[in-house]
Amino acid sequence: MDKIIELRIHGRGGQGAKTAGQIIAEAALDNGKHIQAFPEYGPERTGAPMKTYVRISNSEIKTYSPVINPDIVMVIDPTLIGQIDVTSGMTDNDVLIVNTTRSSDKIKEKTGFNGKIYTVDATEISINHLGKNLPNTPMIGALIKVTGVVEMDFLIERVKNTFLDKIGEEKTNANIASIKQAYEEVK
Repeated sequence: MDKIIELRIHGRGGQGAKTAGQIIAEAALDNGKHIQAFPEYGPERTGAPMKTYVRISNSEIKTYSPVINPDIVMVIDPTLIGQIDVTSGMTDNDVLIVNTTRSSDKIKEKTGFNGKIYTVDATEISINHLGKNLPNTPMIGALIKVTGVVEMDFLIERVKNTFLDKIGEEKTNANIASIKQAYEEVK
């Protein structure tokens, strides 16, 4: 990774976009990379649109601005598509990953984005494993499958370090299972 990889995550407050960005960045840090991760909120309330930015590099990162031209965009809440321009700043060489039951062609129609589009039903995966709609961790599985930006072993270890004391072993393992399922099912 010679250049800085820039990721922008779109979600709504309470869906775990900030946590997803933090996990991705810290897993990369555990793998010896330089990182940045920070959220940007509008009205700070549950359900309000928000963004999280992540940068990963082999060398020091000297920029501190929001991610304007992302290499990768991850959309945790598909209802944001059409409400905001989730593909802003992207080129046809970039990657869009969307939590949806729709096909990549339908997402292309709706966004007008001509780059690589991947989809996964992270909502269903999270409901099946966690018992509620928390699609952030399955989306990380889809992200690492299509981009390789973080290795699975480092990611799983980071999830354990982040969640074990907070939510216990059973729910931590459910999050790991959701990551692995999304990794396998992303299209």
